[in-house]
Amino acid sequence: MAIGLLALPLVSAWSPQAQAFELLGFCIVKPCDEAEGTEFIDPHAYDVDFLLDPATPDDVEKAILAASELWRGRDKPVAGAAGVISRAKSDYRRILAALYNSGRYAGEISIKLNGTEVSELETGAELPQRSDLLVTVNPGAPYLLGRTLIINQAPETFDPKDKVEAPSEIGFATGELARADVVKQATELSVDAWRQQGYPKAALLSKQVVANHPNNQLNVTLELQSGPKAAYGELVVSGANNMDPGFLAYMTGLEPGQEYDPDDIKKAYRRLDRLGVLATRKVNEADEVTRSGTLPLELVVKERALRRFGVGTSLSSSDGAGVEAYWLHRNLFGKAERLRLDAKFSGIGASDEIDDHDYSLGATFTKPGVLSPDTDFTSHAYAKHEKNESYEEDGFGGSAKLTHFLSDEVTLAGGGFVEVSEFRDKFGKRNFTTTGLEGDALYDGRDNKLDPTSGIYARFNTKPFYEWDFNNPGARFETEARTYHAIDSEARTVVAARVKVGAVFGEGVSESAPSFLFHAGGGNSVRGFDYKGIGIIDANGKEGGGKSLFETSIEVRQKIMGNFGIVAFVDAGTVGSNSWVNFEEELSVGVGLGLRYYTGLGPIRLDVAIPTNKTSGDSDFAIYAGLGQAF
Repeated sequence: MAIGLLALPLVSAWSPQAQAFELLGFCIVKPCDEAEGTEFIDPHAYDVDFLLDPATPDDVEKAILAASELWRGRDKPVAGAAGVISRAKSDYRRILAALYNSGRYAGEISIKLNGTEVSELETGAELPQRSDLLVTVNPGAPYLLGRTLIINQAPETFDPKDKVEAPSEIGFATGELARADVVKQATELSVDAWRQQGYPKAALLSKQVVANHPNNQLNVTLELQSGPKAAYGELVVSGANNMDPGFLAYMTGLEPGQEYDPDDIKKAYRRLDRLGVLATRKVNEADEVTRSGTLPLELVVKERALRRFGVGTSLSSSDGAGVEAYWLHRNLFGKAERLRLDAKFSGIGASDEIDDHDYSLGATFTKPGVLSPDTDFTSHAYAKHEKNESYEEDGFGGSAKLTHFLSDEVTLAGGGFVEVSEFRDKFGKRNFTTTGLEGDALYDGRDNKLDPTSGIYARFNTKPFYEWDFNNPGARFETEARTYHAIDSEARTVVAARVKVGAVFGEGVSESAPSFLFHAGGGNSVRGFDYKGIGIIDANGKEGGGKSLFETSIEVRQKIMGNFGIVAFVDAGTVGSNSWVNFEEELSVGVGLGLRYYTGLGPIRLDVAIPTNKTSGDSDFAIYAGLGQAF
């Protein structure tokens, strides 16, 4: 049996005023009930029933129930009789809005509390401890759009970056269902079409909505004003205490004289967020465009604390306990330069010998805004001791690279590295000094990094290198692709799949650094097998790394009730002695089930996996836990 537990980094703050602690929706220290608002001096409960016209379509019925606060809060008491009456009165407006958004403009709504229409009750009226509510709704006939006129609509643009969805494409056209939210969206799209073409003060001048009740028709006229076309003016930064204001302005990419584009503001936010220094940021546009045709801007920021310290723990039934810590400085010299120091120590309890433990020290320095606002420089240095089933390593090294954020989905990186290591394995004691280049290309189109339900993730990494102790050139390649597909519109059932392939070209494994070779197995690889437990077994029964790797996984993720979900998965993988994967070799296969608890931070996972074709030394099963999906 192998159990692996992944603990989250912990950064905590405490004050004597804190009287309650809640974790993942569960109360750990009382009183949490008061914070939830479920205890009142005068709690009142109620029963509510809805009576709808039998001809009401299912989608309209769902919209009415979703809008009703009485319905959504029916299982929780409210504060006093006034709370019941206030909640009931607010439902007139909520249900009416739901009818308008469903294209129903002649609906009838009645809400009776203990037989009396709620609109006739005073807020301070007395009620029994439990009240009966009856909500009667006659949605009426659906209305269709008649005349849909947009006065002073933005001209068509041939720049794909400036194109905005046409109002007609969202249903704002004659004969379509007259939904109020479609009229609102059509207004927003029409204004945005002007703004995308450089008119920051475009606005709705007037809106006329006329209902033709005899014909069940809605006529809508929107009149727009474009305002003057503008370019960016001076950007003033306020709120910066430790940060260089000029650097913050540079990182936005909003250069004076550049044509206004709302997409530029969004990119500026993403660049500023990547710095990791700012708690809040806001670009305020001036109320008016100047006579010279420029729009002055103000960037208002609030900085985070300069330093941060974090600790984390891990526990494994086979590898013992581990602890890790880091110290971070977010802004060394005023331009968001980050210095992070990391320390790790694991294997506590598994052995009394210090050489049987894994430990490492690392330092990472990052300087953003090199060459362009979208390019970072990163350097890293480390020293480590590692021992696993295949080898023992003492080593140190470093790297330097440039990372360019080409778009929201695409990131490119390139640089060089050096590694100096001593290995002790089945080949004896060997030293390796390796230098080389590294390139990395990443495409991340997932809708959510911790719990994706759609999109594609793909990564390609290459390392051409030269090993000086054995005078061998070589190259290491690794690529991975993942895809996600939701079966239903609410993404309650998701199918996820991944494939990973790797290859090392150069001399044989006896003259290759073991850290450059491939292993498989573990919570993010082939579950059911030990971490790095899948490798090459030689004639003497000793295990080592291979020159090729193939892994694949498929999961079916199903939400079942509340915040809980289950997962069924199959993982498979193999490691080969040659640079090209030999698919005729037997795959190591692990199958299992998992439990998910969905939180605001992402799903907490617990997986149990069984190796279907385990060999001598493999565990009968393995348990994995962590934050986020397995892939």
